[in-house]
Amino acid sequence: MSLAEYDLHLIEVYPDTIADGEGIRYSFYLAGCRHACPQCHNPQSWNPVLGQLLTDQLLEKHIQRILKDTLLAGITLTGGDPFYNPLGLLSLLRTLKERTQMNIWCYTGYTIEKLASIPEFLAPLEYIDVLVDGPFIQAIRDEDIRLEASGGVELRFRGSSNQRIIRNPFAVALSLRKV
Repeated sequence: MSLAEYDLHLIEVYPDTIADGEGIRYSFYLAGCRHACPQCHNPQSWNPVLGQLLTDQLLEKHIQRILKDTLLAGITLTGGDPFYNPLGLLSLLRTLKERTQMNIWCYTGYTIEKLASIPEFLAPLEYIDVLVDGPFIQAIRDEDIRLEASGGVELRFRGSSNQRIIRNPFAVALSLRKV
């Protein structure tokens, strides 16, 4: 099945960002989000048909750029919410991991507990090295910034403190399913 058949839309690509995970990352911003977090920094991304249809040919161009960039630490998928279209996400992740062998971060408004409970959400986790989970909550962010300024917990790579950085999310999700 071609990637275009999954109807994934690419809003933006940042080929060398340090904001979306550890090291220099190649970040894909995917369209579509159901969470509608108040004060979301990217509300236009909620629209699932915003941007350009992600085709095999377009992805191949990005993969070639990724393979040529020796400074990259990895790839990040964000949006929107990449889990808006879990079957398309699975296809995209599988291709990216198999072709690049790079570390992959993914941002989602779902919690790992929710992802673990739904089989079509669980499958993409197998290709994700680091998951940043949970919805953005502006009220917490405001308090977090005050705490951080006074030496509290740093919000590195997160919008609000309820969001967690989860390494090896597939293993974590499988352990949650056994509980």
